[in-house]
Amino acid sequence: MLKIRLQRIGRKNEPHFRVVLVDRKHSAKSGKFQEILGSYNPKKGEVTLETDRVKHWLSVGAQASGTVYNFLVDQKIIQGKKKNNLPKKSKTVKRKELKKA
Repeated sequence: MLKIRLQRIGRKNEPHFRVVLVDRKHSAKSGKFQEILGSYNPKKGEVTLETDRVKHWLSVGAQASGTVYNFLVDQKIIQGKKKNNLPKKSKTVKRKELKKA
């Protein structure tokens, strides 16, 4: 399955990201992406995407990661609500309950 995800490039403390098409089995850092679809600069908040290529790959069956999905909704490439990408909080366990268990 193909995924559209972010690949970090850039130096330490100067983050820049590529939006790449990669097979789900490969990590983003492996360099085995199939196509560069855009870029993201978090310091400036700039997102550039190749709209026609992104639409093509989505129509073929590629899925976007959570962050890229939110970029696509912002750029109005796809319709929908944004997704919450933050991890869910787990319940805290009190010390008394730990001692009993």
